[in-house]
Amino acid sequence: MTTAAAQLTAATAQRHLLLHMTANGSLGDEGEDLLVVQRGEGPYIDDADGRRYIDGLSGLYCCQLGYSYGPEFAEAAARQLRELCYSPLWTGSAHPSAIELAERLSRIAPVDIEHTFFSSGGAEAVETAWKIARRYHALRGEPGRTKAIARRGAYHGLTVGALSLTDDPGLTEPYGPPAIDTRFVSNTNRFGLAPEFADDEVYTAWLLAELEATILTEGPETVAMLIAEPVQNRGGCITPPQGYWQGLRALADRYGFLLVADEVITAFGRVGEWFGGDLYGARPDMVTVAKGITAGYAPLGATLVGTRITEVINRPGAVLNHGYTFAGHPLSTAIALRNLEIMERDRVLDNVRGLQGDLARRMGALKDLPIVGDVRGTGFFYSCELVGDLDDGAFSAKARTELIADLIPRRLREAGLLARVYNRSAPLVQIAPPLISDRAVLDRIAAIIAGVLAEASSRI
Repeated sequence: MTTAAAQLTAATAQRHLLLHMTANGSLGDEGEDLLVVQRGEGPYIDDADGRRYIDGLSGLYCCQLGYSYGPEFAEAAARQLRELCYSPLWTGSAHPSAIELAERLSRIAPVDIEHTFFSSGGAEAVETAWKIARRYHALRGEPGRTKAIARRGAYHGLTVGALSLTDDPGLTEPYGPPAIDTRFVSNTNRFGLAPEFADDEVYTAWLLAELEATILTEGPETVAMLIAEPVQNRGGCITPPQGYWQGLRALADRYGFLLVADEVITAFGRVGEWFGGDLYGARPDMVTVAKGITAGYAPLGATLVGTRITEVINRPGAVLNHGYTFAGHPLSTAIALRNLEIMERDRVLDNVRGLQGDLARRMGALKDLPIVGDVRGTGFFYSCELVGDLDDGAFSAKARTELIADLIPRRLREAGLLARVYNRSAPLVQIAPPLISDRAVLDRIAAIIAGVLAEASSRI
């Protein structure tokens, strides 16, 4: 039963708070459809009525450590704020915790990446990568490299620049022509493709041939960078075939563009490594990160930049005319340092590595359900792609409304699990639980999904 206090909070939100990515006018006059999260503990969150849920999405892919490390982070924050509350990374000024974090990141970053440009979040980190790429090419005498390449279905952020690299008409078309001239190539989702693409060598060769043809059509001298996630989030935890990232590196070297790994979601243990690209042998020129860098305890983003780039943009007299007021804020960088310390001390990556096989088996078993067409992912990052009641596996409008928009998300929440249910393009159920989750929590997540999708299967 909803308490009076919870009702008042939801109603106040409806009157004064504009939620992101939300049909705000559809939440009811008193905000009765609004989930108000009150507190967290371990891998769980409690709503304003005291109902407990497994946070199967780590907030928004952020809360790697769950919700019980508050006292440690509070101590780190208090110590930093007693010493220095703010200092910009602007026009020749810096502060100790940003310097220390940049050095710390250089020790775990992919090979040949030594520098960090801080921002406030992931979209800003992506825009920074684009500006650095443009500056790099201009300083090398190639100002005509004005195009980017991204992958179909990809999401790289909602600011105007990052949105240009995002392939989703529902997000892009309301805001007019893109700020960056971007070409989109195939992502690495092989579900529904011809059987021969089950072979990694065949599939990788096809993907790279398509990419190379796009580069040659556009003109290699016009391409500034290619951006891709090691495991693509939008479209459902899409992993690459063997040899794919090595092929991207080879094409970048051959045609002179920069390779950017967008690791806003996959970095800091999500797939069992510090960086998702480490799992696939990636050697990017830049890496964009956010979310897990502070485990959700403060806002922070960063663009990690390779030495081949900094050797150019750091030439005497060259100016990188770009920055953000709160980038690398002392509070956020102090919390990020504490986060990395905790992750190492408590062997968080080892927890993911030790349990990812069990989660893979439990999630893989969902393919036995009629409504599940594919299960894909790795680490603590999985999606089920759903198939429907039409002959081609699509959902009728009625089934989408009744199952994807209503029954599945409602039953998951009633069972005590917060997961992501996509009702755009390919319908998906996605999980990204806190990295401190134990076997019992992971088993419970899989069991809840299995029960809900079994019910949904009986209705198609």
